[in-house]
Amino acid sequence: MSATRTVLVLGANGRLGHAAVLAFAAAGWRVLAQARRTPAELPHGAIHVAAALDDTDALAAAAAGAHAVVYAVNPLYTEWARQMMPLARQGMAVAECLGALFMLPGNVYAFGAGMPATLREETPEHPSTEKGWQRSELEAELRARAKRGTLRSVVIRAGDFYGGGRGSWFDLVIVKALAQGKLVYPGPLDVPHAWAYLPDLARAFVAVAARTAAPVFDSLHFAGHTFTGGQLLHAVEVAADDLGWRPGAGWRRGGVPWGLLRAAGLFVPMLRELARMSYLWRVPHALDGAALRRVVGPLPTTPPREAMRAALTELGIGSRYHVATAARSRGAAS
Repeated sequence: MSATRTVLVLGANGRLGHAAVLAFAAAGWRVLAQARRTPAELPHGAIHVAAALDDTDALAAAAAGAHAVVYAVNPLYTEWARQMMPLARQGMAVAECLGALFMLPGNVYAFGAGMPATLREETPEHPSTEKGWQRSELEAELRARAKRGTLRSVVIRAGDFYGGGRGSWFDLVIVKALAQGKLVYPGPLDVPHAWAYLPDLARAFVAVAARTAAPVFDSLHFAGHTFTGGQLLHAVEVAADDLGWRPGAGWRRGGVPWGLLRAAGLFVPMLRELARMSYLWRVPHALDGAALRRVVGPLPTTPPREAMRAALTELGIGSRYHVATAARSRGAAS
């Protein structure tokens, strides 16, 4: 990879943004990390850009010559209707000014509750929720701008994130009570669900950005890891055991009380929005990554056990929990 290539990462303090900064820097790119606050840590080759997302001129000046713009801005889940399109259009405006490739992380929302078990690039979209329609509208605008010749873009679609820090179902719900020996899964344990280990997904962004020739608009699926609920919980238990954390009374498993969440959603907007998307845990789905492999070749994939171990380590499992376990063991032996 030529060291002269530059990428602008919008929203560099978010989970995907931070992972993208690390991945592009590791691949030798010059990385411009846009964020309102200075990132806590930047790798060699990365520079903080403090210009606001809506300051197109300042961002374009700071990122002159950039080859790609990674749009990692994440509006509040409860504010999508008001914020998602305006913020995305600001990111598109910067990419258009630069003549750069606009890279959007996609999800499976637009396929709707009737989606098939295997999702490919040509799978028809049938949104069944407001958020599904919003995501469909966003990607339709990318296609329209490509048709007008004003913007080159690519959507890289992935499942739920895990690894790379905090802020997803994995850490906020599934392993939230791991220290108490309890795991919580939001759906039936026999239903496959698409997951993306964030460092692997970020490396896929680098590989796609490095293409020398690409269509003006493209949509590619990142396969990631597909786990049933039972497989995911078992992987967590094995990884925790690898890190020296095993509850003395054995693991307990629980579920999400969706009925209560729906009722509480009448008063708490976030719970209302989460409940509306609960079908994602009941409807089996996996992403077919064959087209992405054809485009960029084989991608390095972290084995699930190693990925799960790293994800837990980032959350503190194997450090303070391991120390607490050892202390309890010493106390029981005295």
